Amino acid sequence: MSYQSVLRPGLFEGQTVIVTGGGSGIGRCTAHELASLGARVALVGRKAEKVEAVKAEIEEDGGIASAHVCDIREEESVSATVKAIIQEHGGLHAVVNNAGGQFPSPLTGINQKGWETVVRTNLTGGFLMAREAYTQALSKSGGAIVNIVADMWGGMPGMGHSGAARAGMVNFTQTAAYEWGHSGVRVNAVAPGWIASSGMDNYPAAMRDWIRNLATHVPLKRMGTEAEISAAICFLLSPGAAFINGDCLRIDGGASQGSPIWPLPDANNNEPFNGFHRSSTPKVLSDD
Repeated sequence: MSYQSVLRPGLFEGQTVIVTGGGSGIGRCTAHELASLGARVALVGRKAEKVEAVKAEIEEDGGIASAHVCDIREEESVSATVKAIIQEHGGLHAVVNNAGGQFPSPLTGINQKGWETVVRTNLTGGFLMAREAYTQALSKSGGAIVNIVADMWGGMPGMGHSGAARAGMVNFTQTAAYEWGHSGVRVNAVAPGWIASSGMDNYPAAMRDWIRNLATHVPLKRMGTEAEISAAICFLLSPGAAFINGDCLRIDGGASQGSPIWPLPDANNNEPFNGFHRSSTPKVLSDD
């Protein structure tokens, strides 16, 4: 089997795209879709075994990928990684700033170290990667950047550190779009809602029932798939989005709209899209 993208074959032929956090979840899925559309994918992550495993998957499927170990929170590491990718692939055309992470806690339970760690991961790291990609390559050739944020509209209770960082990334997206547009560089963001992804398995067991109940709060009465996020990312990187700049697309099934006091009836006529041939159900959502 191969990835079943809704976009035309060969769309990114000859292009090099960085995908941070490419070793799992949405990043892994996006890397597979980009590779299936002809891109040379540079997988960036902190753990070599994860990005190497996805590289092997992509190559097994007939795509081109490279694996790069990098802590996006460290300026020198990011600069050196971007330089190495450009040298290896002969250029750079786009970046998917997907890497991120957080832990559940009320604000009163977050100390300074925890706060700063999450902000560095979800905001500073994305800024560093985008800046280096722009200054080393995209400012000369043009290109596109897509930043992955989160469903933090109206606050993010229980993960205030991540919500603050993601809101900052949306503002950074808008600023970069304005400052870098003259170079032919478009910068946009996508805000995934509750997505059935491997990242859900990283949360404590105590959150299992809460996670399994999330779909009831979505008007479509289901969680999203990784492929539904990847499809939007790939579109924003494509020529079809050539006049979209500085925007943030919510992909949450309408969960960020309306009010919790409005009753949600049972849903029908709603089938998820999943073109990812290597997708798997998170353990927390399985019936085992």
